Amino acid sequence: MEPKYNPLQLEEKLYQEWEKKSLSSVNKGTPFTILMPPPNANASLHAGHGMYTMEDIMIRYKRLRGFASLWIPGTDHAGFETQFVYEKHLSKKDKSRFDFSRQDLYNDIHQFVKDNSGLIYSQFKRLGFLADWKRSVFTLDEHVLKTVLETFTKMEKEGYIYKDEYIVNYCTHDGTSLSELETVHVERKDPLYYLKYGPFILATVRPETKFGDTAVAVHPKDKRYKKWIGKEIEVEGLLGKFKIKVIADEMVDMKFGTGVVKITPAHDPNDFEAGKRHGLEVKKIINIDGRLNELTGPYAGLKVKQAREKVVEDLKKKGLIEKIDENYIHSVTVCYKCGRDLEPTIIPNWFIKVKELKKPVIDVINKEKIKFFPKRFKKQILQWLEVMHDWPISRQIVWGIRIPVWYLVNDNENKIWLSFIDRKGQFKKGTISQYLGEGYQLDEIKEGLQQMTVPIYKKESVKYIVSVNEPKDGQNWIQETDTFDTWFSSGQWPLVTLKKEEYKTRFPTDVMGTLSDILPFWVSRMIMFSLYVKKEIPFKDVYLWSKVVDSKGQKMSKSKGNVINPIDLVNKYGADAFRASLIFGTSPGGNVPLAEEKVIGMRNFTNKIWNIGRFIFMNKNSNDKIQMTNQAQNSKTLNDLTKEFKEEKKKYLKSMDGYRFSQALGMVYEFIWHRFADYYIEQLKDGVINGNIEARKTLEAVYLENLKMLHPFIPFVTEAGWKVFKGKDSSILNEKL
Repeated sequence: MEPKYNPLQLEEKLYQEWEKKSLSSVNKGTPFTILMPPPNANASLHAGHGMYTMEDIMIRYKRLRGFASLWIPGTDHAGFETQFVYEKHLSKKDKSRFDFSRQDLYNDIHQFVKDNSGLIYSQFKRLGFLADWKRSVFTLDEHVLKTVLETFTKMEKEGYIYKDEYIVNYCTHDGTSLSELETVHVERKDPLYYLKYGPFILATVRPETKFGDTAVAVHPKDKRYKKWIGKEIEVEGLLGKFKIKVIADEMVDMKFGTGVVKITPAHDPNDFEAGKRHGLEVKKIINIDGRLNELTGPYAGLKVKQAREKVVEDLKKKGLIEKIDENYIHSVTVCYKCGRDLEPTIIPNWFIKVKELKKPVIDVINKEKIKFFPKRFKKQILQWLEVMHDWPISRQIVWGIRIPVWYLVNDNENKIWLSFIDRKGQFKKGTISQYLGEGYQLDEIKEGLQQMTVPIYKKESVKYIVSVNEPKDGQNWIQETDTFDTWFSSGQWPLVTLKKEEYKTRFPTDVMGTLSDILPFWVSRMIMFSLYVKKEIPFKDVYLWSKVVDSKGQKMSKSKGNVINPIDLVNKYGADAFRASLIFGTSPGGNVPLAEEKVIGMRNFTNKIWNIGRFIFMNKNSNDKIQMTNQAQNSKTLNDLTKEFKEEKKKYLKSMDGYRFSQALGMVYEFIWHRFADYYIEQLKDGVINGNIEARKTLEAVYLENLKMLHPFIPFVTEAGWKVFKGKDSSILNEKL
């Protein structure tokens, strides 16, 4: 046995042996199944990915307990995330998505993902993850596409899918609407403008949206303005005078500004809801490119911030600004990727009606058919489900699963607006009718298609059908350009990962682990889809990982300069030390401070384990003889050791079965270091050295059992130690705990 444990010399060799012997998969025993939360296909390892260690702990523990444990890995195409990264890649070449047809752009992103994928799996292997890599699933695999499209088709047929114009958070830079998860709220200081609005003064941070105002609102209990409710007022504007109605709505905060607010239904979510309550006109004045449109007269074509400056300048000239508060602090919604202000705007979106679909989800959670660890997250997901509203599932991006909807072109040529790249590489934007009139063929338009807008209301509505393939009925059809929100496809993860025959034995799966951040956005939707499609829960338990932060408790980010690369730590101290540092002394569902000092501490622990084994092994020889000195004392010590070990193992198993992994590791750590090494070995050391067989064998037996208990946490050093005692062809994974 080597005098010093060297993880870099052993870890890769041991992992290759596990793979060669296919120890990641067994068929004997009760099935135990975990589906790996799919990381982005082109991602590389960051500190947060280290928490996948929690699932490896469960897989290895269940294997040692005799279960047929299976961990199925996979990767996500990560629609918006990946397209954003790719567009940054394009910008370095002075290009943008507008230089490509959607098919060319899709193909290029696909190649980009292919070229950059696979790295994270190799890094996961560095951490010792015992996943069955041959079973890997990608969210754009053919069978995944088939399932996702079938689910959409079924839901649309049964009335759970509809298309509507709705206000969304839109990133004009990245060219897509964003879900709640993809938005960030930041505190910011902006000017608050007090505008003269007929008989009123009202405050706003967005004077440039006044061209889209269709009412002013006051609180129904505000005595100052009661006489104006229901009346029309005349307002002096930048495009001439106009009349506007005064409405009463409880959304108005009487303490904000003057207690009067302008209502712009097309560009503010609260105003949009107020507009629906009062039947107001929705007047869109900002296009999805972030520029004001033709309804704003001389301001058309200006970007929002430019328009704001010009509007304020002109309002001042006309004496229509009462005052400006330069120190107004408010919350601004920005894109989580590019950090730019999001533009609330009205665009057509595909939605899922969730009212009926979420009821069975709430029911199974209330009845604890699915349990949450820690328990507090049960309340959190139920609160989210109660307020969950219809879910917009379409994204205005190319990289993803294209929505299987076809619009009828015949007799609708003047209604369908689109942009495309013609065969000469020219960017075109207008109606199909316009370009057919210019001599373009529909095939060329479809070939270079980028994005499309199709009216859905009343006489302007365009007929559509849901179909995976283009209809073959002799008419002309064009496919929807929106793709599914990634949560729509990844929400069906439990429906696409198992083999068909495994749904009888491994479904529902046993544990779903993830960060609490995506509990409402992913976990709730996996439950919803599973209950809808299979009438069964997708998993029995949900375990919420802790979030990795820096040593000061701050979230890691490049801008803060506090990012720690896990592989750097693995290269310096070994995978075992890194893994154990994430688990030791941390509470589930909270924060895990990752500091190099803690990794060093766990490195010292792995060395301690090796040195203990070395002492026992080095005294294992053919000249064993019973040392009679202090026999009675040794006998009592051995009895105490055996008794204490049995109690340790009992508590360990209870902690592990209850998902209290940090507690289990801490318990074994304390026993190994402070009881086994510092006390029992010290008491028995002389006897072992002098050939006391009973003492040496008892120490060896307790040591090996503790190796098995530690194996889920620190697999490499425990496997290496096991082989020393049991032979190079043995594996701790073939043992029972």
